[in-house]
Amino acid sequence: QVQLVESGGGLVQAGGSLRLSCAASGRTIGSYAMGWFRQAPGKEREFVAAISWTGGSPYYADSVKGRFTISRDNAKNTVYLQMNSLKPEDTAVYYCAADWGALSVRVGAYDYWGQGTQVTVSS
Repeated sequence: QVQLVESGGGLVQAGGSLRLSCAASGRTIGSYAMGWFRQAPGKEREFVAAISWTGGSPYYADSVKGRFTISRDNAKNTVYLQMNSLKPEDTAVYYCAADWGALSVRVGAYDYWGQGTQVTVSS
């Protein structure tokens, strides 16, 4: 079992930046692939970024490539999402997730989820 808590969300103007953090407890995340997903009101949860348990093979949705960076610090049991050049369409609740297995873009592949943190980008 692992518990995940996201933080770092907030209100930012278009073109600005935010850094999200996901702190894990209950179990080390060192054996998990980690992912970030987001969900806007009335829309389905969508993949944003993922990273393998080794910290390699980062993978991004086309909509965020070149703007977002996922990273992890296993010693701190934390995964991060650096978001730059934010756009209003990035507005959503952002969730981190842990996958006991290989890196995946599928919601159903992830075993544990955080409660989410709100990111709002104004135009």
